[in-house]
Amino acid sequence: MNDQTQEFAGRTVLVTGATKGIGRATAGLLARRGASVLALGRSTDDLASLKAEIGCRPIAVDLGDLEATRAAARANLPFDLLVNCAGTTALDPFLDLSLDTFDRIMTVNAKAPIVLAQAYARDRIAAKRPGSIVNVSSDASFLGVADHAAYCASKAALDAASRVMATELGPHGIRVNCVNPNITLTDMARKAWSDPARSEPRLRRIAIGRFLEPVEVAEAVVFLLSDRASAITGATYRVDGGFAIS
Repeated sequence: MNDQTQEFAGRTVLVTGATKGIGRATAGLLARRGASVLALGRSTDDLASLKAEIGCRPIAVDLGDLEATRAAARANLPFDLLVNCAGTTALDPFLDLSLDTFDRIMTVNAKAPIVLAQAYARDRIAAKRPGSIVNVSSDASFLGVADHAAYCASKAALDAASRVMATELGPHGIRVNCVNPNITLTDMARKAWSDPARSEPRLRRIAIGRFLEPVEVAEAVVFLLSDRASAITGATYRVDGGFAIS
């Protein structure tokens, strides 16, 4: 037993993107530490498998539909904590990037987290209850990654919005932080970084010599969500294996 064994007992946490990658690892970690997990995702099959695994309450919604996202958030209030983990990308050279692709990625990666955070924060403020939001961003928000113009822009927008959230919601006792991982071996990342010619130069800059595992990022998410991080807000918390130091 350690101090974190049941630190989320009695708390309900909404996790988006909960069926895959970092989101699934985060949902599992929270459940093991006592949380009741509201798992939001698109795939009913994946949600069913997650429910069988951790006993979550599944919420099927496409974050590309902002009205449906807002309705899902309101229908499942109140919840104590929020993790915005869902994300999408597309590999397009800048000159070939369509505005439709740009808008879709911005909607899922930046607008939907704002919609969810608004619904959550309004409810917490009305109830005079503190809270914590963790937005899963990316170190791509600091970089100019080739073929990722829309993705980099969306994550930079999420970081900037999160800083404003932290400023405005802090007086109400609501902390807001971002976790900014380096390449993490999710299905999406395996697709984007499968070519050794592309991945090896990046690996050479990572001090630990490898890409990250989803659970390693999930640990950072859960820490920032928890009361152990009670003095941390407005952070862009890099989990990058030392990439930024080289």
